[in-house]
Amino acid sequence: MSFRIIRKQEFDKARAAGGDWATRLELFAAMCRYNALVAVKKAGSGHLGSSFSAADIITYLYLEEMNVLDVGFDSDDRDVYFSSKGHDVPGFYSLLYALGVVSEEKLLMLRRLHGLDGHPEARIEGVESSTGSLGMGISKAKGFAIAKNYKKAGGRVFVMTGDGEWQEGQIFESLQAAAHQKVSNITAIIDHNKYQTDMLVKDVNNIEDIRAKAEAFGWHVQRVNGHDYAALRDSIKAADSDERPSLIIADTVKGKGVSFMEDPVTDASGRAYYKWHAGAPDDDHFYKGLVELRKTIVALAEKLGVEPIDAPEFEIEAKTSSKATKEFVAQHYGDALVELAKTHDRFMVMDGDLSADCKLRDFEYAYPDRFIENGIAEQDMASTAGGLALMGIVPVVNTFASFLAARANEQIYNNAGEGTKIIWTCHYAGLIPAGPGKSHQSVRDISLFGALPNVTIVQPCNGVEAKALTEYCVVEAKENCMMRLNIGPSPETIQLPDDYELKVGHGTALTDGDDALLVGYGPVMLHEALLASRYLKEVGFGLKVVNMPWLNRPNAEWLAETVKPYKNIFVVEDHSVVGGLGDWLLNSLNENDALGDRKFRKLGIYDYPECGTPWEVLDYHGLDGMSLAKTISGDDALDSKIDAGEVEKKYTADAPQ
Repeated sequence: MSFRIIRKQEFDKARAAGGDWATRLELFAAMCRYNALVAVKKAGSGHLGSSFSAADIITYLYLEEMNVLDVGFDSDDRDVYFSSKGHDVPGFYSLLYALGVVSEEKLLMLRRLHGLDGHPEARIEGVESSTGSLGMGISKAKGFAIAKNYKKAGGRVFVMTGDGEWQEGQIFESLQAAAHQKVSNITAIIDHNKYQTDMLVKDVNNIEDIRAKAEAFGWHVQRVNGHDYAALRDSIKAADSDERPSLIIADTVKGKGVSFMEDPVTDASGRAYYKWHAGAPDDDHFYKGLVELRKTIVALAEKLGVEPIDAPEFEIEAKTSSKATKEFVAQHYGDALVELAKTHDRFMVMDGDLSADCKLRDFEYAYPDRFIENGIAEQDMASTAGGLALMGIVPVVNTFASFLAARANEQIYNNAGEGTKIIWTCHYAGLIPAGPGKSHQSVRDISLFGALPNVTIVQPCNGVEAKALTEYCVVEAKENCMMRLNIGPSPETIQLPDDYELKVGHGTALTDGDDALLVGYGPVMLHEALLASRYLKEVGFGLKVVNMPWLNRPNAEWLAETVKPYKNIFVVEDHSVVGGLGDWLLNSLNENDALGDRKFRKLGIYDYPECGTPWEVLDYHGLDGMSLAKTISGDDALDSKIDAGEVEKKYTADAPQ
């Protein structure tokens, strides 16, 4: 499919139109929604629901309110806008393109290497602040505002938050501090579209009454229709005239502008779910969405008397069917919890607003009295787990690794020191998928948990190992456990030996080879390790690949025996090279005088992880199969000596998918 967007000159035409100012903004916002839909479809992933609910707010700010396009992004006197929630960034990028800040090439490289990151990054022109774990935005806005006051600079600070984001404790810290410090040049706006991820905010962790809460902290609060430009104008005027920090609760519709994205679905119990929070629409829905937006654009242009806007049409290409299925290791983890609950009644499962992503829905439905939905509040969830553990319950805590390992690190530390047992399941661990960017790529969690003396860290390579490790953590382990899980489908189903048996501290050989040893973990990096071994086999180089699921508990005797035949030892990390499996293996070898004159090299992340497609990012960091093979063999011309495609056909034609 050839992806084309509405060109910047069409936006210039819309901006220059006469007629009703609000209709002009409505047209501009609809055009931005159109381009966001195209960009997300081309990227293959992204967040449309939040982009569409916030589109009218940011259109009003940049076209009618803010001075930044006139004074420049480097001026201390500029008005500052940034999004704390970050999921609305495809729509924001579309606006920046329409205003001439971001190029067409960049917009069509959403979630690609050297393109536009899947969440806001300050390195991108026009993006004032990077996002991370939710809840940081008002605090950061306060920093902007205090700096402006210190510099005696003009300009206001606007920050967009999500409504589910108001479950984070830092939000309330920032409300109190901003009011106490009399930071009046802040306007926080809630994109109150009522849904977080795929569930209603009120069903996850109700935040109402937001107005009363914010006013109690000393803020000036207004509630308006976030799709009504006149209401937005009046609310910001009122905010500017008040000497307190201001909050505008903007009631919006998630997916606004595309009718089927505005409506939730319901399950058998009548609970509402939202389908369009994340991901690219299929071809049929992509086409339907564009058709609807084109009709809106045409109608609004006619109403303004503007020449027809050139909004490209798309044709759906013929679909090719495939029966291949990919393994989701996390699904086997979720299934294992359901099975274990039948015979073990002393554990409960906790979730941080990611039940579907973490494959916990089956458990949630089967054991509602043993499932706690905590919402976007990782620190609260971690300490609640601590209380459960002190009462003899084993909590199984789930959310994305980046948000759990770092955000709740102090709470995890406190719990661990009490000598209880908690299982911390860090989903979305590692480098891939890389499209959302570094805020979601967890490459430091092993080091954070590894500093705790009574935590065993594990990562399964496939479904079989996921079930075995889940049972170990819940039933057998005597100390805390942290389990890392990749969120996406495995590149290939890692095949363990027929006689595989989970044994604490021991790894499992996946290939034979006499020339070098490569130790790895998890389905993503083991896939690349196996590719490397296949490439090297073509040139007569034997690489032994070992799966090591025990990331900080290697058995010293097993390790010494495993490395004994090899002069060259490599460890491929789905993590930073600092504090990962490599450090634990190297320490064990040194402490037991088993390293000798062997060369030991860690292959992993040396910088911040890059954003892009899996292949782009693995290649960029030198962690794809061919890069690994070149590094291990020392042959930089290896790719010219073999046909990588034919090698893959040979080894994967009959492999389970």
